[in-house]
Amino acid sequence: MVAEVKIWNPIEVAEEARKDYASQILASHLTIDPSLSFPLMKPLIIKLCKDIFKAWSNLDDSCFHVEKISGGITNLLLKVSVKEENCIDDTIAIRLYGPNTEYIIDRHRELQAVKYLSAAGFGAKWLGIFGNGMVQSFINAHTLIPSDIRDPKLAAKVAKELRRFHHVDIPGSKEPQLWNDIWKFFEKASVLEFEESKMHKTYKTISFREVHDEIVELKGLSDRLNSPVIFSHNDLLSANIMINDEDKIYFIDYEYASYNYRGFDIANHFAEYAGFECDYNLYPNMNEQFHFFRHYIQPDRPHEVSEKDLETFYVETNTYVLASHLFWALWGLIQAKMSAIDFDYLGYFFLRYNEYKRQKEKCFLQAQSYLSGFKTE
Repeated sequence: MVAEVKIWNPIEVAEEARKDYASQILASHLTIDPSLSFPLMKPLIIKLCKDIFKAWSNLDDSCFHVEKISGGITNLLLKVSVKEENCIDDTIAIRLYGPNTEYIIDRHRELQAVKYLSAAGFGAKWLGIFGNGMVQSFINAHTLIPSDIRDPKLAAKVAKELRRFHHVDIPGSKEPQLWNDIWKFFEKASVLEFEESKMHKTYKTISFREVHDEIVELKGLSDRLNSPVIFSHNDLLSANIMINDEDKIYFIDYEYASYNYRGFDIANHFAEYAGFECDYNLYPNMNEQFHFFRHYIQPDRPHEVSEKDLETFYVETNTYVLASHLFWALWGLIQAKMSAIDFDYLGYFFLRYNEYKRQKEKCFLQAQSYLSGFKTE
């Protein structure tokens, strides 16, 4: 079974990549239905590998070992090992996009990010592209879990790598995308219909007039902070951070990457300390945040960071964490309608939106106090 709809024309993408990318990108017209069971999917993955890598085209299927690395909540990551005579010759990773994910993810924006981040040495090397996914080098490292990113040593490493990530130059518009994306999500989330009556009844309890007004108010406040615009990952949860045996950190999955506000990217990472269960007792306290900021601002001399810089980062981050809650709350509503993955996306909306409302007064007062003091200096 083959999926009918391609996300892009892979041949055109590969040809375009040759103009501004250091390596040749291989391409295949094939698509793979992500709803297939793994046993049915495996022979199609092997067929795809043979189609993309011509040197493998005559190998017997027994030379390919396919395994599922992870099934995230938006895509599926597969590891393919190719071996002849009991010797592994090569290992690659195949990222297969989930159904309907292009409804919330700008795949062409992601592709632009992958192209240049890969060339700059971030994450896996981009090797090939097919109708509804891409092929990358395999990173021999393990994925972090929420408790890992709380570890001070790892937090310092993540901060240092995030600083480096924020200095990557990606061609194209440098306009921050946060509010554009939030408004797009709002428009889609506010007009949904659910066939299941209980879900629809729960959905109807949401006041989108209230959500609209919250977005307007928060944007007005956060704009006054003048947070620098950098190239942002926008989804730096623990599952998108890997570490190898030499303690090298990798950031992966650039599905939401774009130019954005520094405060938002750091805040979004801090919010992910809570995991998908949204246990916000795990949100980093001031000392944990200051530790991160010091290693982000001056990785080589973290203890020389000024109190003024720490305060600026603290206010900026803890204002934009409200935007993170709104962004992912609205995302959850859209996923509740579109995704076939067994996850309580509707419940996730309420977890994130309720945390927004719980933290709003404190964060607003903190930002307003800071801005007032800043103006009188």
